[in-house]
Amino acid sequence: MEASHFIILALLLGSLAATVPVFMALFFTGLFGLTVVAGIDPLIVVEVLYRSMDKFALIVVLFFVLCGNIMTTGSIVSKLVKTANVVVGFLPGGLAMAGILACGFFGAISGSTVATVVAIGGFMIPALVRHGYQERFSVGVMTTAPILGVIIPPSIAMILYAMVTNDSLEALFLTGFIPGFLIIAAMSLYAYVVCRKQGVPVQPKPTLREVAAVLRESIWALLLPVLIFGGIYSGFFTANEAAVVACFYAFFVELVIHRDMKVRDVKKVVVSSAVTSATLLVIVAGASVFGEYLAFEQIPTQIADAVVSNIQSQWVFLLAVNILLLVIGMFMDIISATLILTPIFLPLLSQFEVDTLHFGLIMTINLGIGYCTPPLGVSLYISGAMVDKGVLYVSRAVLPFILIQLAILLLLTFWPDLALFLPRLFYGHGG
Repeated sequence: MEASHFIILALLLGSLAATVPVFMALFFTGLFGLTVVAGIDPLIVVEVLYRSMDKFALIVVLFFVLCGNIMTTGSIVSKLVKTANVVVGFLPGGLAMAGILACGFFGAISGSTVATVVAIGGFMIPALVRHGYQERFSVGVMTTAPILGVIIPPSIAMILYAMVTNDSLEALFLTGFIPGFLIIAAMSLYAYVVCRKQGVPVQPKPTLREVAAVLRESIWALLLPVLIFGGIYSGFFTANEAAVVACFYAFFVELVIHRDMKVRDVKKVVVSSAVTSATLLVIVAGASVFGEYLAFEQIPTQIADAVVSNIQSQWVFLLAVNILLLVIGMFMDIISATLILTPIFLPLLSQFEVDTLHFGLIMTINLGIGYCTPPLGVSLYISGAMVDKGVLYVSRAVLPFILIQLAILLLLTFWPDLALFLPRLFYGHGG
């Protein structure tokens, strides 16, 4: 690698270490590389910025962010939790299972881990402690279960990955259902075993009338993921259109049916969503400039050649990639990492005969786990603030659940047919 490449790398890492905002670190490092190192006309950067924003796929991100904010402002979240609780709450560890299921429900609408931690964790952690669950266990399960927000579609990280690779977004979404189910099942089984051993109080088993009452109250909330995925995979509308439909449906339900959101709240929800979306968009813009420098200097190709010459086995490559992504996830958010790393890894996938959809899932799970790993795991700090605990306490609390998720990650990594079963079933992907 040339000396100039080391300078760019040092500049980027130094900026991030100095807590310069990610989008600024990426933009100015890329700008320096293009104009000073490569000698490109600065006006080219303006064109790069325009191209990065002129992508229809970004509309999906914006509307799913808005949909998530509508649900947290209204009562859809509480109804999803209530439904999950009536289904499994009477089992040992049932309330924890309900929290895990609720993360799955919410993730199937919001597409964001951070939103899931705030919406479900903020509601469930105090409830678990109040019902006799150990605080450390409660923090651990509700900090790690929100990874379902980026695995179960719609996933904002998957949307950006598909935007870079030009994969079918609908097919990529399908890779997330089986991993999501496995994580829910494995974490719920662990909660059952631990809580039964600890003698955590069990809630009374609901009567059929109580179950029917909760389902009747929550039916409009439960129909939202059905509407999204039913519409997409029936071919009635695309993933892009599904995001818009979901927003209108959520607004209608909260304003007209539940009436837990007022008309005056709409402006606040829209403005909040605009701010969140703008944050994502400036990261996309900054990453695009840095990515343009990488492409101009042919760095992804150089890395691919170096890796291929030193690694011959597909399994060794996948194992090395998992380790690398887990380490990167400790220091970088999933949006930035996806946008930067995907173009680097893409040339390697064909060399090692790795399916791009399979790799997209692996990358998403790895970087999703990064939300719960120190030193910069965002979920650790959010949950810590909820219970007034430090990052070390939360890091210990999440450890058993992280190990469960790592085991599922390895299973999916080395059993690609499991990850690709649904895309092949619906789209014939991969033969």
